[in-house]
Amino acid sequence: MGDLDLAIRGRTYREPEGPHSMVVRGRDLDAGLQHIAAREDCRSVAVVGLPEQVPDLSQLTGRRLLLVDGDSGRLRNFAETAIRAGIEVEWIRSARPPFERLAAALLPVGGIVLAAGKSSRMPGSQKLLLDIDGVPMVRHVFEAASEGGCHQTVVVYAEDDVKRAINGRAELVYNAKAASGMASSLQAGLKAMRPEIQAAVILLGDQPLVGSRTVATLLRAWRREGSRPAVAVSQGEDGWAPPVVLAREMWHELFALKGDAGARQVLQGRPELLDVIPAPGRPDDIDTPDDYTKIVRLFPRKRPRQRA
Repeated sequence: MGDLDLAIRGRTYREPEGPHSMVVRGRDLDAGLQHIAAREDCRSVAVVGLPEQVPDLSQLTGRRLLLVDGDSGRLRNFAETAIRAGIEVEWIRSARPPFERLAAALLPVGGIVLAAGKSSRMPGSQKLLLDIDGVPMVRHVFEAASEGGCHQTVVVYAEDDVKRAINGRAELVYNAKAASGMASSLQAGLKAMRPEIQAAVILLGDQPLVGSRTVATLLRAWRREGSRPAVAVSQGEDGWAPPVVLAREMWHELFALKGDAGARQVLQGRPELLDVIPAPGRPDDIDTPDDYTKIVRLFPRKRPRQRA
């Protein structure tokens, strides 16, 4: 498929486990459908440059289909046929393949907000409920995930106060084993990811300055051809900080963790697995009252609209 394949080839074919995606040019669609019919692990298909005649799409029932073409009529005909066949379909009207949108559609990433900690160094109430510009801190974090491009966002919690603060704005996952450490919360979030999710971006509930631009930058870097299975935000000369994107191929190692271990323990001493990139926003977390005071001072406030 030439240059078209470069946008996603590194992700599509190297993962030995989990669902796969495939890009097919319209002129090769018949052959592509035969190949897809034999691949139960192929859950998402993109067709770029649609043929004039709509073939039998029944092999794609139960899978996700993305259509790309510059002709509105062809897009409508294909989409209507796909919907009648029970296929989840979306379309992009474009004469040229929009690589970034293709990659985002075929390589969906879920967001996991870890919000089940005990706030042991913050006296008083649960720190994730602290007010940041009129909003509980944890809500800033899950909004960064969802607005940054995550296809699914879950918040792993242990206390009802955190659940009430979310107030139905995100998918909630209760972790009854939260006292055992971070590993159990991470694993609870991974178990909640839908089957089509190809990677998870892990966010800490006490990082309100991360922002949606940080998440979007990480997702673009992870989907780039040749990227490593994990991508994190650079911090200092040699370090990295969450959020961190972790490909599905790494999840089995995360499920083996115990206690307060997390992604850092899996990635430590294994630079071949991790890309560290500069990103907007700040990965500062809040552990103490002094941290909170500093974050409130740094938080970017929205400018009021000027009246005419």
